[in-house]
Amino acid sequence: MKTANAPASSRLRKGRTSIPGQIYLVTTVTRDRNRVFDEFEAGCALCQTLNHLDRLELVRNLCFVVMPDHLHWLFTLGERRDLSAVVRMAKNNSARSLGGSIWQPGFHDRAIRREEDVLPAARYIVANPIRAGLVKKIGDYPFWYATWL
Repeated sequence: MKTANAPASSRLRKGRTSIPGQIYLVTTVTRDRNRVFDEFEAGCALCQTLNHLDRLELVRNLCFVVMPDHLHWLFTLGERRDLSAVVRMAKNNSARSLGGSIWQPGFHDRAIRREEDVLPAARYIVANPIRAGLVKKIGDYPFWYATWL
């Protein structure tokens, strides 16, 4: 079986399903872990892209945090939508607005199957900048969103 030698991005796709109305936690990383989003304008551009996808009803954003070299994004997948296509759109649109290829191929996703798991996942996401030592309190970090606040 070739799975062991397949690129990591190929292994990430194995078994992936898209269920409209399902809540997903997606994590994706910049190419070579470059700290693209240390730049304020770049972080703003990605936040605008995610909010635009919400306005188009491709997703309903529940929570996200843009870290210097990766994104954690919790959302409900829109009706008749494909998870991979939505993530590809987010990556392509943000890369285009920043003038180049910034993302590594693939992404990690986890379907949140129980309602009681949604808020802990959101808390984990929002606390990322604190755990990384970027800020002491989340209100000091510019690139996050949570629908509950």
